[in-house]
Amino acid sequence: MVQATPFLLVLFLALGAHGLSVKKCILTGNWKNDLGSNMTIYKVKENGDFTGTYYTAVSATTQKIKPSPLLGSQHHPNQLNQSSFGFTVHWNFSDSITVFTGQCFVEENHKEVLKTMWLLRSYKDKTKDDWKAT
Repeated sequence: MVQATPFLLVLFLALGAHGLSVKKCILTGNWKNDLGSNMTIYKVKENGDFTGTYYTAVSATTQKIKPSPLLGSQHHPNQLNQSSFGFTVHWNFSDSITVFTGQCFVEENHKEVLKTMWLLRSYKDKTKDDWKAT
């Protein structure tokens, strides 16, 4: 009986493994960050390209904030469960553009989380002002 226990455990793990599926992180949908900004990603194409809109809750402009278009790409969307991605937002209310890059994670509680870094570039008239544009 001592030798049968490890075999039964291995058999149980082998038979029960099919019930444990790895959840894929899906970019499509609505996302909200901790500052209140909202992003909607429309359908991710087979090649990983996607479009959407971004509404920022944070801005230094005096203009009215409006939803702005985004264009991006997801790395190997059909191969990786927690793939990396990048997108560009062309702000409709200012003379700047922002690029984001990050990765989509599925946490232990099956919650999808996007972790990103961003870089904003503003327009400047002269090269001497380039240092304060990014």
